[in-house]
Amino acid sequence: MRVLVVDDEALARARLMRMLARVEDVEVVGEAATGAHALERTRELQPDLLLLDVDMPGLDGFGVAEAVGIPLVVFTTAHAQYAALAFEADAVDYLLKPVVQERLERALEKVRQRLLARSVMATSARPPEPPATPAPAAPAPGERAAEAAAGVSAAALLTVHEGGKVRFFDPLLVTRFRAEDKYTAFLFDGEEHLLRESLSTLEERLAPFGFVRVHRAELVRASAVRALTPDAGGALLHLSDGQTVTVSRRSLPALKQLLGLR
Repeated sequence: MRVLVVDDEALARARLMRMLARVEDVEVVGEAATGAHALERTRELQPDLLLLDVDMPGLDGFGVAEAVGIPLVVFTTAHAQYAALAFEADAVDYLLKPVVQERLERALEKVRQRLLARSVMATSARPPEPPATPAPAAPAPGERAAEAAAGVSAAALLTVHEGGKVRFFDPLLVTRFRAEDKYTAFLFDGEEHLLRESLSTLEERLAPFGFVRVHRAELVRASAVRALTPDAGGALLHLSDGQTVTVSRRSLPALKQLLGLR
């Protein structure tokens, strides 16, 4: 993961870079002290992630995020009131200063998940090889995935009714969905939420985004799988956020095929 650190305070940049150096798969490719400099460095270095301060003279963090477009963004600031604006700007996460190592690494895990999802979508969206003989016209799987990816901000959002309000969640940041009576449960930032949507409906809706049914009551994101171990009657899946999921005997062959296992 290539990271550009942007903050107008040299000490803050140095501290973040020391923290990032402790994470094995992260490379700090540069730093910037102003919004304008951040845009120049982004064009030059093509980072995967901007670790971006909100409060900077001239062009602030929100202005930078709007201008760069492609790299993912995690905002850093001492002011909690910017949180809502950060997520409106489609930030992956929002870190309050002073940033602590554990919280930073949780944000980086979210970035990994987004990057993996982008990779899966880009691969599935490649057009298939033309058939040797003419065939009836039909949408290719890659085309369906591309169309679905374009609508992820609306069509694929998870809608949760909690405390008299409606909340929306990005499914690409969820590793697992579990059937729970008449609801479907999932974890987000360590908190459980309930969807008024059946697991079967969710499976059909999220299949283009790499989700696969592994049990009558379990739906997982394939890119979040970190290990598979044999178990009586099936197997156990170990996910990137530490959750363990039972795989039924019936679902195991299809899952192994998806993961490229014999």
